[in-house]
Amino acid sequence: MRSRGTATMIPMVVTGMLETLLRNSFPDASDLAVEDRTGGGDHFQVTVSSGRFDGLSLVEQHRLVYEALAEPLADGSIHELRIKTRGSA
Repeated sequence: MRSRGTATMIPMVVTGMLETLLRNSFPDASDLAVEDRTGGGDHFQVTVSSGRFDGLSLVEQHRLVYEALAEPLADGSIHELRIKTRGSA
């Protein structure tokens, strides 16, 4: 059985890991946020504003985010992901 303190730490660790992955992929991001939508550590909303998105369709922008988060998506750390992206313009 997990202690209450450990249970609340896990979502923060996952959120931090996702933010690190995104910052590594989008070092020029003027806005980057990861929100744990439910507090359970597996439903997230990410917001990224980056010049890498300039000239790309929304689908292409989201594909770059999915690529950045490929590992936690593949291992099931992320159950649901909502994405908001913007270019620098």
